[in-house]
Amino acid sequence: MTYLTPVYDPISATEPASAAASISPASAEDLVLLDAYSRAVIGAVDRVGPAVLHLQISGVKDGSGAAGSGVVFTPDAYVLTNSHVVSGAETPTFAQLGDSRRLRVGQLVVAIGNPFGFQCTVTAGVVSALGRSLRTRSGRLIDSVIQTDAALNPGNSGGPLVTASGEVVGINTAIIGMAQGICFSISAATVEFVASRLIRDGRVRRCYIGVAGQSVPLSRRVVRFHELARETGVRVQSTASDGAARAAGMLSGDIIVAVDGIAVGDVDELHRLMTEERVGKPMPMTVLRLTQKLEITVTPRESAPRAAA
Repeated sequence: MTYLTPVYDPISATEPASAAASISPASAEDLVLLDAYSRAVIGAVDRVGPAVLHLQISGVKDGSGAAGSGVVFTPDAYVLTNSHVVSGAETPTFAQLGDSRRLRVGQLVVAIGNPFGFQCTVTAGVVSALGRSLRTRSGRLIDSVIQTDAALNPGNSGGPLVTASGEVVGINTAIIGMAQGICFSISAATVEFVASRLIRDGRVRRCYIGVAGQSVPLSRRVVRFHELARETGVRVQSTASDGAARAAGMLSGDIIVAVDGIAVGDVDELHRLMTEERVGKPMPMTVLRLTQKLEITVTPRESAPRAAA
């Protein structure tokens, strides 16, 4: 038979009731913290939840449908979502865009969306990292991406990532499928820039020079001889027939090492320099061709708009 023996303090020899009382303040503090966490999540959902939409897309070219999430972010019912969600295809409640630049790693965030069609699903987590880069399906790079462990699933895409104060600081966009809790949201700063261009112009202008490239190392001898700032560059694999690079005389095999005097060490750096402000403006590009260092002036064009915006 098992007997339970009362526990006494070896110094004060107090009774068990007193011992239980001595731990109650810590338990109460835990309850207060848990309640504050719950209140933060509930408050964020109450403020933003009514502005979250379930998007069911029909008319896709292959005959299938698509589903995702979106969030109304202006009083006149403009909706934010991801382009891949809608690809191929009176004053409402709206959510306020917040300043994603003020986010801190470890900060509480809430994701609201419609994973697998389960509408108005809420998950919570923390900001895992800031300033990530994410490659799109087209190969373009998105900077300032927010990493979070708030659980996302197919159908969450396009829904908002929200702070405890109810501000939308990101648009949920991607996950790493084989990982646990590695999810990504496009920052509100990027969203605000893209949305303003879409509202104003109906499109986002993107710079296009028509080059397919690969990051390659450069020998130290070449770096020293040409006084280069990087020990890597971008080898031109091919040039598009309608591209500005070919029109300017750039050849396959050329290695791009600078754009407008700014050193270029890899493909991502080249992408980041191809901003909309450069469209239609002559842009000097420094390339290595065999043993020569040449400067080629390329005038970028605007990339052709895609079917989905």
